[in-house]
Amino acid sequence: MSGRTTRQSGGRRFRDPWGVPHLRADDPLALAAEQGRVTAYDRAWQIEVERHRAQGTSAAFLGVDALGWDRFVRQVRLDDTARRCHAALDEATTEWVDAYVAGVNAGLAAGAARAPEFAATGLSPGRWEPWTPLAVWLGHHILFAGFPSKLWREHVAQRLGPDAVEAFATDGPAVAGSNGWLLAAERTGTGAALLAGDPHRFIEDPGVYQQIRLACPEYDVVGLAVPGVPGIAHFGHTGAVAWAITNAMADYQDLYAERLRRHGNQVQALGPDGWRSVHSHVETIEVAGADPVDVEVVETDRGPVIVGAPDDETAISLRYPPRVRAELGFATLPELLRARTVSDVDHALRHWVEPVNVVQAADTAGGLLHRVAGAVPLRHPDNGRRVVPAWEAAHTWQGWYAPLPRAEVVGRAVMANERGLATPLGVEFAPPHRAHRIAELLDAGAAWTADEMATVHTDTYLGSAGALLAVLAESTGLGPAATALRERLLRWDRRMAADSTDAADFATLRAAVVRRIAAHPALAALAEPPAYPEVFAPWLALTPRVGYALEHLLGATPLPGVDVAALVRPAADEVADASTGQVRWGDLHRLLPWRALPDPDGGPGPRLDGDHDCVLATSSVPGVTHWCFRGPAARFVWDLAQRWDSRWVVPLGSCGVPGDPHHDDQSPAWLAGELLPVITDWDQLTEEPDER
Repeated sequence: MSGRTTRQSGGRRFRDPWGVPHLRADDPLALAAEQGRVTAYDRAWQIEVERHRAQGTSAAFLGVDALGWDRFVRQVRLDDTARRCHAALDEATTEWVDAYVAGVNAGLAAGAARAPEFAATGLSPGRWEPWTPLAVWLGHHILFAGFPSKLWREHVAQRLGPDAVEAFATDGPAVAGSNGWLLAAERTGTGAALLAGDPHRFIEDPGVYQQIRLACPEYDVVGLAVPGVPGIAHFGHTGAVAWAITNAMADYQDLYAERLRRHGNQVQALGPDGWRSVHSHVETIEVAGADPVDVEVVETDRGPVIVGAPDDETAISLRYPPRVRAELGFATLPELLRARTVSDVDHALRHWVEPVNVVQAADTAGGLLHRVAGAVPLRHPDNGRRVVPAWEAAHTWQGWYAPLPRAEVVGRAVMANERGLATPLGVEFAPPHRAHRIAELLDAGAAWTADEMATVHTDTYLGSAGALLAVLAESTGLGPAATALRERLLRWDRRMAADSTDAADFATLRAAVVRRIAAHPALAALAEPPAYPEVFAPWLALTPRVGYALEHLLGATPLPGVDVAALVRPAADEVADASTGQVRWGDLHRLLPWRALPDPDGGPGPRLDGDHDCVLATSSVPGVTHWCFRGPAARFVWDLAQRWDSRWVVPLGSCGVPGDPHHDDQSPAWLAGELLPVITDWDQLTEEPDER
């Protein structure tokens, strides 16, 4: 890669053929500084966007489209929560995080000079505060548990009645998920465990995960870091032990209906003990190309008010563990780097708070771990399903769920956001199709190796297709073209392959059915969502909700007044009449990465295999678009026999700078379902000279 950054003594930077940074330093603090510096050099624009998003200042250079997010971040007091969590860190973790921040600040100028987005927006690199990495982490995960789903359930219950809520239960349209699996030594060809998976998140450019290696005399770890955050939180391999996570789908954020009033210069809120004065102040959001916007920030004894204000009839506050406990779990991060056994990983996770994860780990001595980590409050069951009244004492938190669930691993373990290990902690989980399919594939093989894991990562069988196909099979009165379509789809292998015309016809039929259900008069009351802040819109839009709940709606959880099966016949006629038999799934299903600065000339990206409920979970929004916005943000296989036999790949590349050779050089492998080697031999790496 071109360009150099000034580095302090003790830090050395190497690159593999894909530009992945391999860092060496004399001690953990120097290494943390080096990680911050290389992150700023490779990802300056990305991490500065995230810093501003975490502060609620992104509209100042991104414009009015970012205002909704900034308003939410100010109201939820995200930056202040990060400050509190940083202030509560133990001394050693504080020093380690501060070293990373110092490295970021040392590298930002050089990194910004490489990134054209700074000139395009007029943004100058700022200064990172000691708590900024914690704010960045919170910014990524504040919506991770999907608390806006409670706004949707409240909306459905009020408009259609409580019985209709369960019909829409499914993996929500804006929830991130993952696949993960662990094979014990007796199931592999090497005599040691394999740990593999792929986190499903919004596909971003630059990518949300940073391939990296961190080495010093105390440890040598490869893994996937989050740019702007020190260490390797979720996916790492120390040589002796490896770990990985998926979203536990736990419910740990509560929404409270608040009664607010003004009393002189104060704001008061009604709680279980009556009216009490609460915190309030006004902040101003600068908006590029528009006037500044004032936002009133109010926080009750429950938490920050994120919907409404003291002068509004409706106000809702959010209570979430990092705000309550002044903890995120960052003390876990340096301990994970030092881990040598699954017991070490298990012990490190005692600190973990946000997000709540299902964790798997394996070590070279044969140790295996499968457990939930994080903080889940104990409270009334209704708190998990709807907005609850702040003035009723029954809905206060009553401590923390403990011990968190864990399970013995016998042969293999699978985690894919389904109703499994974390069932006692959640309300809605992902459909079981991915988990069942992974288990089926693993059980069909023996003596697995790291190279063979790609066949699991890229499986395109669509388990959720059965519900719609069963209704189609029973449909009567179809025209000749629709009858032919039915016979073709009933013979289809249910694989969402990019070159499949049957997959395209199925997806088109599914979309047509979804649109007809969403347009049904019985659901008219849901068509206009409540006047909640725009950041919650993805959870409140009717058509996506129908799209993701289609399997429920076609099965045992019908909607009152809607004969869903009767809508399949006209949808089949519509699709059959329009079908040419020439359109392939990949022609419709294209990658559309998120960029802070959208490309005005950019259209849909490359053709994709997979679909939402495939193991290869490249998600679109049925009934809205076939384009993919969420999918495997990385793929990895950690080999406990020989770490250098491990494999990984990301959707674009290791560098966030457009035009850099490593900005998107992994895309061909990611699209082809291939995995790249994790190179650990320092002699196979290229050192970048240190300019002093």
